[in-house]
This record gives sequence, structure tokens and C-alpha cells, in this order.
Amino acid sequence: MDSVTEAPTQQSPSPFSIPTFRAIWTASLASNFGGLIQSVGAAWMMTSLPASPMMIALVPAASMLPIMLLSLWAGAVADNLDRRKVMIACQCAMLLTSALLAVTAWFGLMTPWLLLSFTFAIGCATAINGPAWQASVGDMVPRAILPSAVAMNSMGFNLARSTGPALGGIIVAAAGAAAAFLVNALSYVGLLVVLARWRPNLPPKLLPRERLGVAMVAGVGYVAASPNIKLVLLRSGAFGLGAAAVSALMPLVARDVLGGGALTFGVTSGAFGVGAVLGALGSRRLRTFVSVETLVRCAALSMALGTALTAISSLLPLAIMGYMLAGAGWVLALSTFNVSVQMSAPRWVVARAVALYQMIVFGGMAGGAWLFGWVAEHHGVVTGLYAAAAAQFVAAILGLWRPLPQIGDDNLDPRGDWREPDTVVPVESRSGPIVITIEYRIPSGSIVPFLSAMSERRRIRRRDGAHGWQLLRDLGEPNLWVERYHVSTWLDYVRHNQRRTVADIANSDAIHALHEGPDAPVVHRRLERQTGSLPISRAPDAREMGDGLTDPTRSS
Repeated sequence: MDSVTEAPTQQSPSPFSIPTFRAIWTASLASNFGGLIQSVGAAWMMTSLPASPMMIALVPAASMLPIMLLSLWAGAVADNLDRRKVMIACQCAMLLTSALLAVTAWFGLMTPWLLLSFTFAIGCATAINGPAWQASVGDMVPRAILPSAVAMNSMGFNLARSTGPALGGIIVAAAGAAAAFLVNALSYVGLLVVLARWRPNLPPKLLPRERLGVAMVAGVGYVAASPNIKLVLLRSGAFGLGAAAVSALMPLVARDVLGGGALTFGVTSGAFGVGAVLGALGSRRLRTFVSVETLVRCAALSMALGTALTAISSLLPLAIMGYMLAGAGWVLALSTFNVSVQMSAPRWVVARAVALYQMIVFGGMAGGAWLFGWVAEHHGVVTGLYAAAAAQFVAAILGLWRPLPQIGDDNLDPRGDWREPDTVVPVESRSGPIVITIEYRIPSGSIVPFLSAMSERRRIRRRDGAHGWQLLRDLGEPNLWVERYHVSTWLDYVRHNQRRTVADIANSDAIHALHEGPDAPVVHRRLERQTGSLPISRAPDAREMGDGLTDPTRSS
């Protein structure tokens, strides 16, 4: 299967017009059905074991906790390795674990902690698969329809959720939880076949892979220097905390509040999925009428209202209405957060940015599942749901203090105009540390706008991997300003410059417009060296004495 890189036609601006996306989406839909059938089986099996309400609430927490623990590492893996191969490995691991879970349940060997362990293991594979899958969407579709593709992914999951849990309830009621686990194991086969056939046509990687530890630090550094992404993480974490209770307490609502069994649990979970599908279908139209902040705030309020309705309801129709409201709010908020992160990160770091987003939101959900499970155990299920609704209301009010910006207008494609400079002193990839200074001539009347532009330059440098950024003014020549920063190695210097995006050109142009004189700013690249480290009997060679490299160009 070939990767399609062309934009969709004007008559068909849908991500489904791209064969690769359509095939993987369809196979993922089948896998999502299997996963949700297993979730119903695991949650209901826990209610049949000698387990407390907290243990029951920990079933979804066990699947979400690995996302919090492993996402950043998984994002670094996805940004540095072949994402297709990462996804294939994860699907194989989930298939084998689900098959082992089915065998254990079939022979009656299951215990509460063993069930949580299996759920946690599948969650680990899901956590590693997630960033690779999310980042791969941008390899399948053009950037212009990425928001629609992300929304369709959410719709696919929730389309399965609309009927998968009910089907899972039927399977569990008719054949037991082991049958549900076996169905899930088989559901991975189709996606494995599609991924094996996919051959993405990606640009070649000209630089060596980053070490995973370095890549993780770089991902955290990028997000830390990206105000928009940090704001999305704050809001998604607050949303996830309150959102967790709906699914975590759903088995208890079905059993204790509605007085039903596995089929009732499947129906209520299906109602949540129906609401989510409706929310996904309406998300594209809603984005054309309301701002990102308004959409997320309304989604949180819908989630709060739906959670409260499930708490006050002893009738199944009213509970279904509450779960539909909660499902619509769930998918609208999470798909908006996901799109905002992906549209705010360039391709070199997008998997790590998505991973950090998932770590925050699912960490909030895992914490919320534990918190509201504890409340339900000590104060009742209804009280736990009311507390979760209140938390979701607070998440909506948080938008008054930290509103989300409109995101997606910046062109984050690589700038592509930087070339590695020749040096008189020989350097290798590992040579370093490298110290860079850039000299600007700024007239006195332009100092204020220059300082403003350099404040943004400082953020860009640090975001792309520079350290120790400084801005200096010469005391003997008042119009001489020096920008100084360093990187660990020459390879890091090359990476730093190749990470510059088209959106960064505006900042460079603003700075160079303030520079006076016929010549461009002068760039000095220096190889830092310590004194006293060489034997007196041996003279240093040219590489060891490389203390100054000057290039009077605009490149930096």
C-alpha cells in the first residue's frame, strides 16, 4: 500500500479520500471494537470477583496509567524510529497479551490483581502505540485536513464505543468474559495486515538518530518553550481529572444505581459512545462557528451536566441521556486538545508533543479514577459522580483564567534555507561544546523593538535546543549587541538550525530589519576548550586549538 501525499481534490476534501488513511482507519475501527469488548469483559469480570469498588474503578485506571508513565519515552521512539514498525510491534504485543488473558480467564485462574496486571500490560502497549499512531496521521494526510483526520479518528473510536460495549455485554452475558478477551485478540489481525502493506513515502533522515534520553529532553524543552502547548496541557489535565469518573464508575452505576447486569452496562457504555459519535460529527461544523475556547468550555459543561444526570438517575432512559451528553463533551474536548497540540508542533517533535499531552490528560484520568473511586467506596457512587461533575465544572471555569488561543495558522514546515558552514578548524559531529555569538548593529532609536524581537528569539533558540542564551551590549560601542548561546556538539548545532520553521522567518526578518550597516550580522562559531588538560610535552593540533570560527553571514 503506497502512502498518498497529494492533497485531496476540491470535490472531496475528506481524509477518507486518501486510501492509506481510509484503510488504516477501517482496520483501527475493528480493533477499537475488540478493545471495547475487552473493556466490558474486564470491568464486568472484576465485579464478579471478590473486589472492592476501588478495585473496580482501577480497571480503567490500569489501562490509563501506562500512558502517563510511558508516553514521553514512546514519543521519543516514534520520532526517531520507523513509526509503522513501532505500531506493528505494539499490535503484536497486544494480540499475544489478550490471547493469554483469554486463556487465563477460560481456565478460571483469574484474580483481581492478575486482571489488573493484564490490563496494565495491554495499556503499556497502547501507550507506546499511541504517539506513533497519532504522529503517523500527519504522514498520511496533508496538514490542511489534519484536524478533520484527528476528528475522524476520535469518531472511529467512539463509533465502536456506541455499539461495542453493548456487543461486549451480550458476549459476556452469553459466553463469559473469556470470549470477550478472545474476540479482542482476533481484532488486531486486520490492522496488522494493513500496517504490513503500508509503505509510507517519507523524506530521508539526513542526520543520525538522537539518543532516546536526549530526544526526551529535547521534547520536554520544546514543549516548555511553547506557551500554546503548555496551555493546552494545563486545560487537558484539568478536564481529564473530572472526565475519568464517567467510565470508571459506569459498572457500579449499572449494578448499584440502575440495578442491572452486564447488558445494562453495555447499553450505558454504548450511549456514551453514541454521544461521542454525534460530537465528532458535529465538531467540524462547530469549529467554523465558535472559538477553540468556547468549544472546550461548552464540552466541559456538557460533561459536567451528563455526569450529574447519571448520578440522579435511577431510570435507564435518563441515564442514557446523561451518558450521551458526557460522551459528546468527551470527544469534543479531547479531539480539540489533540488537534491543538499537533498543529502547534513541527514534524520532528510532534510525537513527543502528543505524548506529553497524552501523559497529562490520561494521568489526570488515572488520578481521577482513583480519586472518585475512593469517594464512591467511602461515600457512595452518587456522591462520587457529583464530585466528578463539580470537578468538570471547575475545568470549564478555568477557561476564564487561562483561555485557549486559536491555533493552526503558523507554517511549521522546515525553513530549509540553512546550510552547514565550512570551517577552517576541522570538526566532527561529536565536537563540542559549540559557542555561537552573533553581532548586531542596532541604532539607539530601535532598541525597544529590538529587545522585543530578541525576547521571541530567546524563546525560539531555547525551544530548538540551545542553552545558556544571553544578550549582551558592548560598553565601548553602544550600538553593538551580541547574541550568545551554546549547544553540546556540532551535530546539535546542525539539528538546532534545521529545526527552524517557516513561521520563524518573521522573527529573523524583524531582527535583521533593525540591524544597520551594509553588512549582515557577523556570526562567530567557537569550539570551547579547557586549559591545562594536555601534557606539556605534546603540542595541541589544529582541532584542539579551534577557538574561533567567523562567518560574516546571516546564517546562525
